[in-house]
Amino acid sequence: MGPRGGRGLYVGRRTAALLAALLLALLAALLALAALYGRCRQEAPTPPSPSPAAPGFAAPPGPAAAVGSGRRLPRQLLPLHYDLELWPRVRPGQAGPFTFSGQVNITVRCRQDTDTAVLHSSGLRSLRADVRGPLPGMGTAVEVAELRQEVAGELAVLELRGRLRAGRRYVLQLGFEGRLEEDLDGLFLTRYTDQGRSRQQGIRRYPCPVPGSHSLAQSSSWPHTCLCSTGSSLPPLPASVGSTQHLKYVFGHEFKDVNPMQFQSMLIASQLEPTYARTVYPCFDEPAMKATFNIRIVHDPSYVALSNMPAIDVSEMADENGSLWTVTTFNTSLKMSTYLTAFVVCDFDYVTRTERGNEIRIWARKEAVRNGYVDYALNITGPIFSFLEDLLNVSYPLPKTDLVALPEFGAGAMENWGLITFQESSLLYLPSDKFTSRKAMIAIIMSHELGHQWFGNLVTMNWWNDLWLNEGLTSYFEYLGATFVEPKLSLDKIFYDHVVQPVLREDNEIGVRSLSESEDKIKDSFALMSLFDSITYNKGASITWMLSCFLSEKLFIRALTLYLEEFSFSNANQDDLWTHIQMVVDAQDEVQLPASVKQIMDSWTCQNGFPVLTLNLTTGTISQEQFLNKKNENSTDSYNNTWIIPISWMRNGSSQPLLWLDKSSKVFPEMQVSESEYDWILLNVNLSGYYRVNYDQLNLKRLARLLENDPKAIPAVSRIQLIDDAFALTQFGYIEIETALELTKYLAKEDELFIWNVVLSNLVPKNLESTLKNYELYPLLKKYLLKRMLPIYHYYASFIHQNVDALEDDYFAQLYLEKLFGTACWLGLQDCLNLSSELYAKWMDNPDYKIPFLIRRTVCCYGVAVGSDKEWNFAWEMYNHSDTTKEDKDILLSAMSCARESWLLYRYLQYGLSNTLFSSNCTPNVILYVATKDIGHRIAWEFVTENWPLLSERYGKELLYEVLKVMGRFVNTDVQIQELQVFYNATLEEDERVAITLLLEFTKVENMGRRELFIKAANWLQKNVDD
Repeated sequence: MGPRGGRGLYVGRRTAALLAALLLALLAALLALAALYGRCRQEAPTPPSPSPAAPGFAAPPGPAAAVGSGRRLPRQLLPLHYDLELWPRVRPGQAGPFTFSGQVNITVRCRQDTDTAVLHSSGLRSLRADVRGPLPGMGTAVEVAELRQEVAGELAVLELRGRLRAGRRYVLQLGFEGRLEEDLDGLFLTRYTDQGRSRQQGIRRYPCPVPGSHSLAQSSSWPHTCLCSTGSSLPPLPASVGSTQHLKYVFGHEFKDVNPMQFQSMLIASQLEPTYARTVYPCFDEPAMKATFNIRIVHDPSYVALSNMPAIDVSEMADENGSLWTVTTFNTSLKMSTYLTAFVVCDFDYVTRTERGNEIRIWARKEAVRNGYVDYALNITGPIFSFLEDLLNVSYPLPKTDLVALPEFGAGAMENWGLITFQESSLLYLPSDKFTSRKAMIAIIMSHELGHQWFGNLVTMNWWNDLWLNEGLTSYFEYLGATFVEPKLSLDKIFYDHVVQPVLREDNEIGVRSLSESEDKIKDSFALMSLFDSITYNKGASITWMLSCFLSEKLFIRALTLYLEEFSFSNANQDDLWTHIQMVVDAQDEVQLPASVKQIMDSWTCQNGFPVLTLNLTTGTISQEQFLNKKNENSTDSYNNTWIIPISWMRNGSSQPLLWLDKSSKVFPEMQVSESEYDWILLNVNLSGYYRVNYDQLNLKRLARLLENDPKAIPAVSRIQLIDDAFALTQFGYIEIETALELTKYLAKEDELFIWNVVLSNLVPKNLESTLKNYELYPLLKKYLLKRMLPIYHYYASFIHQNVDALEDDYFAQLYLEKLFGTACWLGLQDCLNLSSELYAKWMDNPDYKIPFLIRRTVCCYGVAVGSDKEWNFAWEMYNHSDTTKEDKDILLSAMSCARESWLLYRYLQYGLSNTLFSSNCTPNVILYVATKDIGHRIAWEFVTENWPLLSERYGKELLYEVLKVMGRFVNTDVQIQELQVFYNATLEEDERVAITLLLEFTKVENMGRRELFIKAANWLQKNVDD
């Protein structure tokens, strides 16, 4: 599954104070982790006939209970096959509320005599329940004494007057109804506008749901209400989930049409992972309880219905009022888990192509299809399928694959077998966009979801505790697939940047869970939802990368092929994977391991965190310990985790044989170096292992000298590892800041933008830009950095001046050029400020001029900052322009806070109070944007305190918490805390005041520690600024 709004966020618990202050936000964030990314043949009885009349609704069922209750199903009954009919009661133009009804007949095998049938059901009202059998006869009924709903356990319990006998088959027949909500979970409804739709009279044509057949002529009326567009934009994806949720994209587009006629449409779709199938139909909703499905959807004739398998029949039926409905019947599915069943009822168009017998259709709004927005997805889907089939040597078993771009979708994407759903921003591509970054994002998400067709769908984890077997493996293969269809992407660079580096920053705190948990720990909804995080996705992918490196890709893929063949249409746990890898290892002599595969890999999946290796070149000793914050008194001396670590290494530029560290400390004589300054060692070459390295001073000095003389002697990915490790080791108290800074002297020769991004993110973090200028460090840092930044700055500035389109294949420029230029302007580089003024002035002279999106945020900010009220007023005018996209509006909201005149900032904040000048949900953003600026934080605080009654009424205390967190960056003394306390003591409850005080106290201590760090850095810069 893919993020989403952003699944896959793990919040660390570094201090109790911080946790207390942010508890509500933390709980909301973790509970929102539902639904990020998620995947399977057999006999089938005759499907049920659609009921001609709708069951009567005595009362609509209540909202579904919290998903993922702790109750596991008993194992007396095993589902074999479902006959499922769903009937969403939705007609075009209706206002709602909406409902759906259905009938499910579940063929089960009884494994143990029982007089009770227990299955999942949540938020559904059961209309009737019957039990028939034993099969093959269907005339015999087992009387149902009672149908009981256990809301807390999300169960439907059928108490029987007779007993079901072991070894026999029965059919459970249940009628049900439910509410069709707009909550993006379960079976949901969503509204959207499609500017590609035209109004017609009489007969209209709709694409036929049966692949390969002609369109169906249908009679339809269309609503005459013309609504304002909600917009369909491509915002930056949040850092997540999952494979896609961790991408840090800085671009976006809005799919607009010049046609002012817009008509509101509705569609119905599903999102059933992890445990929402039970909210759509009664079922055995556990991943290991696989079955086959015959699915039938009753729907309005103006819509097309899609499900996992191809449609095999489209017929017509009338309801009790004589109104006609269309009935679409689908072929029998392969054996699969309930969370992979999928349903879409829509009025979309599609494009199609067949690859190796697999009919691929990309569905989207008519406007998007007409404008070619789905063409790129169509062009890469088949090749990625073929790539994975050839690599894994396992064929894709389905005859068709539908991929649907949903205007609203809580997940980034969902891998339902044969019917993959995507958020529009994850699938649509503007043909006019020449830049690689957008294609790369789509290719990565697409590869992730297609990878799930094998890892997750064909072979599914036995229980959610091994979710990484779905998501971690697929998050590894997504980069192989993406670089196959976009070969200009660098696999190792992008993998480190998007996967390894982000998770190393998270997987180092007390309380962070292990990759694989025991089954009994994953019971309730909170535990289950929290698995959709960067540990599952990124750490899972990282240890998969490491596994492939030390085995060799050839052996690794051979083992995966055996694993997939053995467990096809079934389930597995991580021990099953280790067993099949061990089988391959035992059958050859090239790769020798120091322990069994299980012993090696369990040390990485069953322990939390990861190790840091400390290397002593004088003795050749390497020791390991868990990487934890030595500055945190609670994080040391309490963990004795030991890993079995593969060590790839290089000596003086030559690769060396792989070594293993299988104990806490070990001497490697081959790593003792001579007295020559040119004798150096590099560990973990090209990120082949999931760990950090702490070199002794001797080796660090030699590596720093090597970087100054010949940086290319160290591979680019190893250079970024070296620098990132050094700053992380500084942050956690392993080494001093001076040691890390020594590794930055060479940067004038560094031409890799993704390395510069790591350097600047450490030296000039975004959250400290507003405070750094208050310290003596700033002028020294300015002189030191600018001297080294100028070569790469001028290299890219020349493209901005002359031909920005020449950067269309420079992937990292599209992601990180904004950080480089933003830092250059923040440091006061006159050329950067002039460039911003020049491009902003061009825009003012010609509003149709497009500022290069690679640096648009920087240009707008500093165009306003170095300008006057004229520039600010233009930004305000463009913000209110009807053609301005959502992303550009956000850029302008931020840019207007960059003004250097206090009165402009105060006026801007006053605008936020207006009900007519601003959308009310923008006001908190305006306040926070101003508060983060060096001259704006006091103005923002005064504005909040002066207008708190109105702001509190509109936005509640959450706004105050956010403002106080920003203000905390400037807190260095008790007097400053007391100044803030004067206000919030009068506005918050006692427990809230205590939490905020603890937060500010913690921030003050953190700021004081940071000041000590700044002093050390300033002293070092003073000595080295002219080097």
